Amino acid sequence: MQKTIAFYTLGCKVNQSDSASMEALFVREGFKVVPFTAGADVVVVNTCVVTNTGQHKSRQIINRAVRKNPDALVVVTGCYPQTAPEEVAAIPGVDLLIGNQDRPHIVELVQAALTQTRVDTASYVHKLTANTHFEELAGGNEADKTRAYLKIQEGCNQFCTYCIIPYARGPLRSRSLANITAEVQRLVDLGYQEVVLIGIHLGCYGRDLAPGTTLYDAVAAALKVQGLARLRLGSLESVEVEDRLLQLFATDKRLCPHLHLPLQSGCDKVLQAMHRPYTTAKFLQMLQHIRSLVPGIALTTDVIVGFPGETEADFAATCAFVQQCGFAKMHIFPYSERQGTPAAALPEQVPEPVKAERAHRLAALDEKMHRAYRESLLGHKLRVLVEQETAPGLVEGLSDNYIRVQLPGSAAWCGKLVTVRVTGLAGEGVQGEPTGQV
Repeated sequence: MQKTIAFYTLGCKVNQSDSASMEALFVREGFKVVPFTAGADVVVVNTCVVTNTGQHKSRQIINRAVRKNPDALVVVTGCYPQTAPEEVAAIPGVDLLIGNQDRPHIVELVQAALTQTRVDTASYVHKLTANTHFEELAGGNEADKTRAYLKIQEGCNQFCTYCIIPYARGPLRSRSLANITAEVQRLVDLGYQEVVLIGIHLGCYGRDLAPGTTLYDAVAAALKVQGLARLRLGSLESVEVEDRLLQLFATDKRLCPHLHLPLQSGCDKVLQAMHRPYTTAKFLQMLQHIRSLVPGIALTTDVIVGFPGETEADFAATCAFVQQCGFAKMHIFPYSERQGTPAAALPEQVPEPVKAERAHRLAALDEKMHRAYRESLLGHKLRVLVEQETAPGLVEGLSDNYIRVQLPGSAAWCGKLVTVRVTGLAGEGVQGEPTGQV
């Protein structure tokens, strides 16, 4: 009888990509993927520990998986077992722990566990070092053949004071250039229109490879694939954006004109306390330089409010600075204490109500800037990858510059690239009229 498997994924896009890769491995070996709520022979929980709340939620989901599937093999993978293997192993009902390294072998580990009488929890969690090889998991998602996420970089050496990720993901590792080209070719052959290159610290791609290898080389390796329609970059640091990468935006229109550059704070005192690798002056200089080389590019960001020691004046400086930057969109996060990080031990922790109020005020600024950016697109043409039919005769997709676009069309358009003239605003995105298919 065909074995069934269910996944539950918490956390970031890299985690989502890892789960999609593991899912594909199981499908290839004859497993049937079922919803988490359906009950399954094997349940995989891919965890997150970026905040205390994330770790607590991961634990809740593990317990729920055990309760709902008392006879299933329960597998816990990702950052929680990587950072606290003993704690996860002690959760009743957990059968198998896999950290952030052995997932290419997850099918064999699961099949071996299924053939045994399970008594003790099996653990495959190894210390991640500079000598740890990159997990070359395949990209793509079995359920969505429109956009594929391809992880090309793992780990982080920055050690921002609020962040647990260097401990959970280990030091920098990079996918080989040859494998990037081969994997993008495989995804294109499967019918994907867009590939998104992602990583934990994407801008540091290549530092563990041959001297001089950078993210530019990874992008160039992906663009070697002639059938690729669209390539997008995940989040990276502004100080890591090199000129030859920016020049690719002008020379190859398949590279989407959108960069997500996390700011985290618009106050130099707070940036220094966070151990961020730039000042506000350097960040703004980089934005201006990027816009000079790639006119019309969409620049989005992350901002943390209420970091320990952030005063009202510091927050006011952030509000003024983000307006100066003119972001297309901001993702706003109230600071969340994470045990095991230096910031958790800092004095002057900001009260939760103050953090919430500051996040609300910054969100109001974001709404204004996001609306202004969308209004600037009125009358312009955008290339849209249609993703879904939202109502009879109406479809929705994502533009090159990362804007949600509603347009008249049919379900047959899903997975197609369409040129659209922007005619108005719609919700958090825009609406448009198709002018032709690409």
